[in-house]
Amino acid sequence: MTRHFLRDDDLTGAEQLEILDLAEKLKTDRFQTTPLAGPQTVAVIFDKSSTRTRVSFAVGIADLGGIPLIISTANSQLGGKETAADTARVLERQVAAIVWRTYAQSGLQEMALGTTVPVINALSDDFHPCQLLADLLTIREHRGELKGLTITFLGDGRSNMAQSYVLACATAGIHIRIASPAEYAPDPAVVQDADAIAAKTGGSVTLFTDPLEAVAGVDVVVTDTWVSMGKEEEKAERLRSFGQYQVNADLMALAKADALFLHCLPADRGFEVTAEVIDGPQSVIWDEAENRLHAQKALLVWLLR
Repeated sequence: MTRHFLRDDDLTGAEQLEILDLAEKLKTDRFQTTPLAGPQTVAVIFDKSSTRTRVSFAVGIADLGGIPLIISTANSQLGGKETAADTARVLERQVAAIVWRTYAQSGLQEMALGTTVPVINALSDDFHPCQLLADLLTIREHRGELKGLTITFLGDGRSNMAQSYVLACATAGIHIRIASPAEYAPDPAVVQDADAIAAKTGGSVTLFTDPLEAVAGVDVVVTDTWVSMGKEEEKAERLRSFGQYQVNADLMALAKADALFLHCLPADRGFEVTAEVIDGPQSVIWDEAENRLHAQKALLVWLLR
């Protein structure tokens, strides 16, 4: 049966750990395995602009012996004359896997149902699971075992990053806290799914509206842009709503003394995070950005097996 990676809980805890272990090995020797030798091609489709996703998948596919076929939906039939399912049936006869950075999660689900090759969610409006693999890899590099850690995400709790943190951390046995205004809390269905996972892994999901309470004594502090792609018209309202959730030196001082700071980038410096924090000694954002490469390579190797 073909396995896909559309949301973080498509992996069990054991599978997530297996991929992270493999990512660590690939980071030490980038060219140790070439499952795409031939070379085989991987379609990498973009509905949204991208820097880190485009570069890390293109480089990673090449590292694995393959050819990245970068497709912009602005220059293809996908989403216009052709359905996602029909596009997938065309691509599967020519490519080894499909990576798609898109808007609606439903499009990814339709594509996965219509193909026999792995489909990977490179970001949707609801989830950003590849980023979470990179984030967990980064945290593990700096803190060792993930299980039992406490992490706080601040900002838009209904963003793709926050919802992926809820699912991925529950899968890893982490205690995840989401600090956001009540009207921006994660989708209750996502929290319910994460709660069910956490009950088996020993993790937990807790929602906060008070950012100071949410950060007290935690191991890792995470934020993301307050204005995601497609939400630009809401910028003024979002800046008002999220002002108290800014990650600054005073807020970081409430976490553990050695707490890490993560941000998936790009960052709006002076808004969700101050320059003092993002450039400070607790920030591991450059390791995090690099680890997109290693985590995604490990994911591709695992799915292709």
